[in-house]
Amino acid sequence: MADRPASSHSNRGNLPPLSLHVPEPPYRPGDPVDYSWLDIPPAGTAPRPDEACEAAETHPLCHGLIRVLDEDHRAVGAWDPRLDPETLRRMLRVMAMTRAFDDRMYRGQRQGKTSFYMKCTGEEATSVASAFALADDDMVFPSYRQQGILIARGYPIVEMINQIYSNRADKLKGRQLPIMYSSREHSFFTISGNLATQYPQAVGWAMASAIRGDTRIAASWIGEGSSAEGDAHAAFTFATVFNAPVVFNVVNNQWAISSFSGFAGGERATFAARAVGYGLAGLRVDGNDALAVYAAVRWAANRARANKGPTLIEHFTYRAEGHSTSDDPSQYRSAQEREEWPLGDPVMRLKRHLISLGEWSVEAHQAMDRELVEQVKAATKEAEKNGILGHGLHHPFHTMFEDVYEELPWHLKDQSEQAMHERRVKWPDWKET
Repeated sequence: MADRPASSHSNRGNLPPLSLHVPEPPYRPGDPVDYSWLDIPPAGTAPRPDEACEAAETHPLCHGLIRVLDEDHRAVGAWDPRLDPETLRRMLRVMAMTRAFDDRMYRGQRQGKTSFYMKCTGEEATSVASAFALADDDMVFPSYRQQGILIARGYPIVEMINQIYSNRADKLKGRQLPIMYSSREHSFFTISGNLATQYPQAVGWAMASAIRGDTRIAASWIGEGSSAEGDAHAAFTFATVFNAPVVFNVVNNQWAISSFSGFAGGERATFAARAVGYGLAGLRVDGNDALAVYAAVRWAANRARANKGPTLIEHFTYRAEGHSTSDDPSQYRSAQEREEWPLGDPVMRLKRHLISLGEWSVEAHQAMDRELVEQVKAATKEAEKNGILGHGLHHPFHTMFEDVYEELPWHLKDQSEQAMHERRVKWPDWKET
């Protein structure tokens, strides 16, 4: 065996020392904001390939930005989905309802009625427009900012609030963190706080649907930060190899909690560009343009349903609020970022588009907002009858041991009886509600 040459630093005296790059966001608290470095193409310029095209034909679209609404609020270009005014009004209403719901639940958390909440302000189009583009029975594997999908599919607001309050009417029996909903009837898979797990779950479900010869596809959402998890790699590989009928949505809202997108690779390439290496079809879309989101997701859904393979969509948007009620974004980003975001607000953009068509008005929008606020307020009062955080109106204690096994094993029976006994000893007057 040949000897390895001896190491000699003297032989490398002309080389610079190695160093690491640590991503740094362009703006910190107190900094002025300048988004001139963003490459935002004019609306309507992106080509729209056939839904049955080869994946490689979409790869130039991974580096651009699909936009439909122009500066005059008109729908232009090949990606215009040409939706009728009634559909646009329904989409606007669901987006506005999602925002009204978020505002009420955020206030409820601040009042101590629940422990935790996460708003999706500024990102409503990424879920609501997507829901409109999918079939109602397509299986969705959401992250924790897709409440708009449930609202779009008609899930009762009262039930969502019951889950947030973990009260006695919570269908999940208080076992999930607030906002981690689940509804089999609405094809809404249980939200997992372990992020990126949604992707392989969606691929597995889509593969099973194909094996059964069904016509339902799967769609999943994660943030750009989660896209750096290993689960995403596994999902992309399986989806490509087996041609799974699935739509991958990466919601790039610029911030993963307090870490900006550069830590997930956003400085080096777009997140849609990951499709290139895996042989996926890929699209990068203006996530604050509801028509562009609808068009992109509908394109990907039609492609999957026609057995042409999976698609990765990057929704380029901005998280207008904090990561959650536990977060203070003023500690890590400039306060001017939200106001200066060049792609605007998704609700306002759709509103102005409808007004430009002569199908809406400022007065109609104001009346709708007032109506939705009252609807959410009434639903909140109804849910509060079932209890709020810390007020004792919760599921019976014994339900902690249920719903996992068809027949409870002996050791869990013993644990249940022991726990019930200890609780009665500690609180002699305690009764289950």
